[in-house]
Amino acid sequence: MNQSAVQTLVRLLIYMRRFILETISGFVLLTGVIYWFSPHILSYMQARFEQRLAFFGVLEPIIALLKLSSVMALLLLAPWILVRITQALTSVLGLSRKFALVFLSSAFILFYSGATFCFFITLPFGINFLLDYQSEHLKPVITVDKFVNFTGLFILSFGTIFQLPLVMTMLCRLKACTAKTFIKFRRYAVLFIAVMAALLTPTPDIVNMAMMGLPLYILYEIGIITAKLMDTS
Repeated sequence: MNQSAVQTLVRLLIYMRRFILETISGFVLLTGVIYWFSPHILSYMQARFEQRLAFFGVLEPIIALLKLSSVMALLLLAPWILVRITQALTSVLGLSRKFALVFLSSAFILFYSGATFCFFITLPFGINFLLDYQSEHLKPVITVDKFVNFTGLFILSFGTIFQLPLVMTMLCRLKACTAKTFIKFRRYAVLFIAVMAALLTPTPDIVNMAMMGLPLYILYEIGIITAKLMDTS
């Protein structure tokens, strides 16, 4: 490893250390502030998904509200995290400001598109499907902790997974692979997407699997297109 590469690595490690400390501090602060509004957020989610919640432990509501506050803190902190990542791309890795601006804008759009898609489309269908299993002798009792875990996990997961085209573009920009690589492994990508959709969707039915798998496949194809543009540039 030459001296230039070592210096770049050292700068990256220093930047990452500062980034992690700032992220943790911001996360703790935001979680504490949001906690005071978390009962109203939970009430909105209950109304949105038409759910009555229960709890079986004296501390369960407090813990659930802390978890909900943490999820909301991550959603609100995401823009700042993306900005810091973009700064790292420009200052440490030496990428152009134009590329960094496109990267940042795309990351914003993709993350919140995924989270919104999950909240307004995937979760309502998934929860309703699961509750269809109830009968005269089988009634659901949904605890507040399980409800927060379930919804929070999928909202953050969808926001993260929707970054797929951006990751593919970045790999091409860093010369780690080309568009031909993604085209070559398309069949394996389809299989991987199907498996991920089966594991991550809240219900095992084909409709909800398709609601996650189809957008992922479309995102993969978009990633191939952007990778081709990156190769030609």
